[in-house]
Amino acid sequence: MAALAGRARRAARRRAGGVSRTVTEPAAELLARGLAARREAAGQLYEREAARIAELCHAVAERCARGGRLLACACSPAGASDARHVAVEFVHPVIVGKRALPAIALVGDARGLPREVALLARPDDVVLAFGDAQDAPALSATLAAARACGSLTVAFAPLGADWEIEPSGDPYVQQELIETVYHIVWELSHVFFEHRGLLQGRTERRGHDAGASSFLYPFLSESETDLDAVLADVRQSVTMKAGETEALREQTVADGGAALAAAATSLRQVFARGGTLLALGNGGSSTDAMDIVADLARALPSGAGEARRALDLSADPAIVTAIANDIGPHAVFTRQVIAYGGVGDALIAFSTSGDSRSVIDALAEARKRGLVTIALVGYDGGRVAADGLADHLIVSRSQHIPRIQEAHATASHLLRELVELESP
Repeated sequence: MAALAGRARRAARRRAGGVSRTVTEPAAELLARGLAARREAAGQLYEREAARIAELCHAVAERCARGGRLLACACSPAGASDARHVAVEFVHPVIVGKRALPAIALVGDARGLPREVALLARPDDVVLAFGDAQDAPALSATLAAARACGSLTVAFAPLGADWEIEPSGDPYVQQELIETVYHIVWELSHVFFEHRGLLQGRTERRGHDAGASSFLYPFLSESETDLDAVLADVRQSVTMKAGETEALREQTVADGGAALAAAATSLRQVFARGGTLLALGNGGSSTDAMDIVADLARALPSGAGEARRALDLSADPAIVTAIANDIGPHAVFTRQVIAYGGVGDALIAFSTSGDSRSVIDALAEARKRGLVTIALVGYDGGRVAADGLADHLIVSRSQHIPRIQEAHATASHLLRELVELESP
C-alpha cells in the first residue's frame, strides 16, 4: 500500500487537466486503500466464480437463441443505473460484430415491480435483479414472480434466484464488480452463437478451423460436440477480462489521482456555496451519470458525509426527446446546461470516446457560464482532452468500451469518497 500511495503521489505531480496539481497524503491513502480493496474483492470473486460465470454465459445464450429477452429489474436509483446499463448494452452493442439482443430495464417502486414482472416475463426470458439490502424483499418477490413464469433468474445477493453471484466489499466495490460481471456475460454469451450446436434444442454440430486466429480465440476451433472445452476457454476469457479491468482501473487512478483529488476539492467548494453538480453522458455513460447522482443523494456506505445536490441531465425522456427532435441530439445537454447551470455550479461528463458532440458542446457551454467542469473519458481523451474542455480530466486509456466504463465507475466512486474526505 505504501508503494501504491507513493505512485499516486508521483502521478499527482504530473499535469492533469492542463493544470499542475498536488495531492494530499490523506487523498493518496484513500486512493491506495480503494484500489487495494478492489483488487482483493475481485481476486476472491473470480477465483470462486469464473467457471460459474462461464456457465451463466451459456445459459443466457440458450435463452436468447430461443427468443428470450433480458429483463433487468430495480426499485432504487442506484440499482436503476445498473438495470439501464445492462439493457442498453444488450440492445445497442458497442462492439463490432456483436448482435443486438432484446432487453428491457424495468425500474419501478418496491410494490409495483413484482406485478410488472409477472405481467411481462416469458418462459425463455432472463430476469436480473439489482439493488441493495433494503430492496431485498421487493426483489425476492420480483424474482419469485419471474420464476413462476418460467424465466431464468439472476441476482447478485441471496434473493432466491436460479443464479446468485455475490461479490464482497463495500457497496461501491460490489457495484463495480457486478458491472464487470454483467459486461462479461454480455460479451461472452456471444461466443455460444458461434457454436449454435452447443445451445439446447440445436442439432448443428459443425467443426471450426480458426486458422491463424486460433491463438487469440481458441474456442472458435473447438468441435460443437465439446461443450466442456468451450466452457473452459470462456472461463479463461472471464479471468482475462477481469485482469484487463483491474489493470485499467489501476492506470486510471494512478494517472488521474491528482485530477480526482482536485475535482473533489472543487466540488466541496461548489456544495459549500449551495451549488449543484450537473451530470451527463450518452448510452452506457448516461448510467454513470445516473449512478453518481444517486450516490451523491445519500451518505457514503460508511455513513460518513451528507447528501449533496446533483442533477442527472439524461433522466427526463420528455426533455431529452423534445430537444433531440426539435433541435438535434447534439443539443440535448447544452440546452439543459443553459437552463440549470451557472456560476457556482459544476458539470461532470462521462464519455468513452471523448468525442461525443453532445458532451463537447455541453462542456463548452458550461465553460462559458462559469461552471467547474470535470470529465471522465476513454481512448486518448478525444476532443475533450485536445481542446482542454475540462478543468479536471481523468482518462482511462483503453479502446474497449466496457473496460472504460468499469474504470469510470471506480473513478466516480472514489471521487464521491474524496468529496467527503475534508468536509468544509
